Amino acid sequence: MADTQIEWTDATWNPVAGCSLASAGCKHCYAMQMARRLESMGVEKYKGLTTKRGKNVTWNGIVKEDESALLIPYKWRKARKIFVNSMSDLFHDNVSDRFIKSVWKVMKETPQHNYQILTKRPERMQHIVSEKIVEVLPNVWLGTSVENAEVADRIEHLRNTPASIRFISFEPLIASVGEVNLDNIHWAIVGGESGNEARPIKEDWIDEIHTQCAEQNTAFFFKQWGAWGKDNQKRSKKANGRVYRGRTWDEMPSEVRVSL
Repeated sequence: MADTQIEWTDATWNPVAGCSLASAGCKHCYAMQMARRLESMGVEKYKGLTTKRGKNVTWNGIVKEDESALLIPYKWRKARKIFVNSMSDLFHDNVSDRFIKSVWKVMKETPQHNYQILTKRPERMQHIVSEKIVEVLPNVWLGTSVENAEVADRIEHLRNTPASIRFISFEPLIASVGEVNLDNIHWAIVGGESGNEARPIKEDWIDEIHTQCAEQNTAFFFKQWGAWGKDNQKRSKKANGRVYRGRTWDEMPSEVRVSL
């Protein structure tokens, strides 16, 4: 586990390492570059997880389950919001049901923390939770990533997954998501892409999500403009900042509720 600069969480915990590309939002995934860097630094956990195609680094589909990392949350006494697997996807096909159950056991035994699990594979998440392979826990928030309208069907899988809190990360927002049903979706995170090859974000795309959140009583969190500002100019993430409609938006789910 490590402290993080991710605005909507307090720490990250990575019991799984490695992944594979699932959709267009994965194209410039920061975790691929980070895994490559950690491998070059001699971190065994990240060895052999990426491949280089020309100048680009990409996941190769190898996933590692790190049993030793399961011990980390027990050492944290102070309550934290913890992003689970910032360097992978807990519901990747190559993560075993057995290991997912081990992660769930840790989360159950550390109720002082709120765990935030984000996946691009919500159909497997729905199956595992709905079939009671794992139990619904009040301190586990379940979410999915939706970067454009082409993957908006992920929201239905999320909605049909029993969870205390359900959330969507509209990041990197690379196109309009259109009209979406946010019924029983408690939280939405919106953000543009960062990095040298970042794709632009348009204010209209943010507007349509913000409006739907307001209409459907979903907490709205604006994470960043990313590399492209509202004036369609490319700058650093820091220069573009987090101000949208004249203010920052840091709304969070107001209460923990178990929704079966």
